Amino acid sequence: MKVYTEKQEIIVAIDAFKEKNQTLGLVPTMGALHKGHLALVKKALKNNDKVVVSIFVNPTQFDNKEDLVKYPRTLERDVELLSSINKDAILVYAPSVDDIYEGNTVSETFEFDGLEFEMEGKFRTGHFDGVGTIIKRLFSIINPDNAYFGEKDFQQLAIIKKLVEKHHIPVTIVPCPISREASGLAMSSRNTRLKPAYKEAAPFIYKTLTTAKAHFGTKSANKVSQWVEKQFESHNLLKLEYFIIADASTLKTINRKTKNKKYRAFIAVYADDVRLIDNIALN
Repeated sequence: MKVYTEKQEIIVAIDAFKEKNQTLGLVPTMGALHKGHLALVKKALKNNDKVVVSIFVNPTQFDNKEDLVKYPRTLERDVELLSSINKDAILVYAPSVDDIYEGNTVSETFEFDGLEFEMEGKFRTGHFDGVGTIIKRLFSIINPDNAYFGEKDFQQLAIIKKLVEKHHIPVTIVPCPISREASGLAMSSRNTRLKPAYKEAAPFIYKTLTTAKAHFGTKSANKVSQWVEKQFESHNLLKLEYFIIADASTLKTINRKTKNKKYRAFIAVYADDVRLIDNIALN
């Protein structure tokens, strides 16, 4: 399997595909691939002639330098996993920081109509400027017809849709369902960093979300939020950072339900020093 490390090299390969009118999918990742990533790649392969999987730990979207240092990097294993799916139709783009940022590793500044100030935006300063910067650059380099993103990062997905809309980028964004472990824990590269006791405790997050969804049918948003907060107050290992019930389109926190609107619950939890996020549709 060909691994491209320089953008000029992969651009040449992509231009050759485009000349043959072959469709191109993009699956952006930060590596440490798991079954959730592979589900995105398989979906992309069904819909496109060729698929680029980018593997790049983007420094500008980390507000915590320690998290950036500890983020798992497993390129050799990632390439093996992708090769087991399809050696011929997948191209891996694993650039250096210099190849992407050309010696100036700073984010562009974006305006996402307020989506960037909700939830993760309140807790991770500059995070979505970093996300917008890397995705915009990947779209420019790869020029995909379709790009695939998991709904675990639902706010990120909404922001990327807004990026495409505001910057008139000719790519179709394809949302993909959250992949979960048998325990219900949302699949994440960060799960590999969980110590055994915390890995055993972490499914409590999804269990709480599913019960909150059941409560949402009969209780107010505030009552459900209070219930979730109480569940974590008594938990020995997991520390709740936030639980929010939001309008699925604006991502703004709601106080009361309105007919004909869609809502989602969003959660961020610390398991020791590992930060885990998840979400669930409520109606």
